[in-house]
Amino acid sequence: MAQIENPATQIESALANGNFGLALRLADKLVATSKRSLLGWVSRARANLGLGRICDADEDLDVAIRLDPNDAQSILLRGMVDQRLGRIDRALGRLTKLAASNSPFATEASVLLSEALYFSHRRDEFKKFVEAGGVWAKDPRFALMSARVRAVSDPLGAIDDLLVITRNTSSVVLRRVAGFDAVQMLDKIGRYREAFDLANHLHATTTPPFDIDGFLEGVREQRELLKKGRAWCAPRVDPVAGVAMVVGLPRCGTTLLEQMLDSHSRISGIGEYDGVEIMGTGIASTGMPMRNLSMLPRETGSALQECYLRGAMRLRRDGAQWTFDKNLCAWKWLPAVAAILPGAVCFYVARDPRDMAISAFLSFFNPLVYGWTGKFDSLRSVIEAERSILPDALQTLQIPHESIVYENLVLDPSGHAKRCLDRLGLEAQASVLKPQDNQRAVFTLSHEQVRRPINNSSIGRWQNYQWAFDGSWDSLAAAHDARRER
Repeated sequence: MAQIENPATQIESALANGNFGLALRLADKLVATSKRSLLGWVSRARANLGLGRICDADEDLDVAIRLDPNDAQSILLRGMVDQRLGRIDRALGRLTKLAASNSPFATEASVLLSEALYFSHRRDEFKKFVEAGGVWAKDPRFALMSARVRAVSDPLGAIDDLLVITRNTSSVVLRRVAGFDAVQMLDKIGRYREAFDLANHLHATTTPPFDIDGFLEGVREQRELLKKGRAWCAPRVDPVAGVAMVVGLPRCGTTLLEQMLDSHSRISGIGEYDGVEIMGTGIASTGMPMRNLSMLPRETGSALQECYLRGAMRLRRDGAQWTFDKNLCAWKWLPAVAAILPGAVCFYVARDPRDMAISAFLSFFNPLVYGWTGKFDSLRSVIEAERSILPDALQTLQIPHESIVYENLVLDPSGHAKRCLDRLGLEAQASVLKPQDNQRAVFTLSHEQVRRPINNSSIGRWQNYQWAFDGSWDSLAAAHDARRER
């Protein structure tokens, strides 16, 4: 007779295989049996992190830490979540103690601590910590951090170090991270062909097949519905107040807009919050097609709204009146936003499609979620799909919004800031025009750029890679140029 695995073994197996949904269901059973099951709450947190549900993991860890304030794994996960949610001082405090301990999680804490210092631009502390070495110096990721330290004084040597990691590591994730670090550095020093070829190699060797048709299925359905010229869904719940979000693809300037608005005392940026994705997949799980959203049961809509608001309010800075959600998926879920979050204000940001494409292609993205960034034909397909519904969907669905052209934003930040603040009913503040002074840590691909004053240096970046673009991009580029001139 086959031996039945215990819950801990089953959960660990599910997590190791990336089956986070199963791990979450198994953890839920443990918690249902005993609300004081540390294993259950820690496992829930790990599963929710795997699913990208950071706020849910945050709540799980609140319980786990109360059950055992000294549990090393809970402290590690708490430091990880605090870092992801921008609570940098709290994250550094927890991770520093754990990294200096004899815990089996000390190495992982050291890696996370170095990342937190690096992305929060505490570069002197980062350099000192890495150069101190220690037990974690035996970890393959230490070489990546050492290369990042070297990059400040010896960029060419750092590129060589990163390429060695890319060639020699067996870890696909480390290969991508080190490789795209090298890509960005090659681009920065003008070695464009090498940057492009390396990015192309990384995509080809580390990105699994991506179902672009499945990814865009819902967008194509929206496009057909938009042809009717009228709203096809009505709000299913009461309006919300104080909710704003960005609408746009990665690398279109959303981080700049977020850092500008987050600098206002009455607006709290909440990062790339997962609430819209959870809301959208929650609707999809009911089997309800977008064309029938007006038939969504009110209790279902209320539950989805409450779930979004609970997480958003958890992340909102004290004293703020508005949350600003910099998610990267709202553009696909606008019918859900209209039905579940009526009253939410959207800011649609559009950038030259070629600048967006080359910026995405040369950057590290999760290959499972953003596999479409690895090929130019799929990049073009996604940009075409987005622009086939935006900004028309915002208007048709009667979502309060502002449409912003990135190039015009950086050339006239004051005027665009006023437009945004007027839409939110707020007075102007000078701090909004100095996003580089915003102390909130940025863990997106734009973490370096937003630490500099607003500038137009990235406009026309695609021209360094003209060979990558053929005539199939001309209509997209022409449409964007016309939008810039309006």
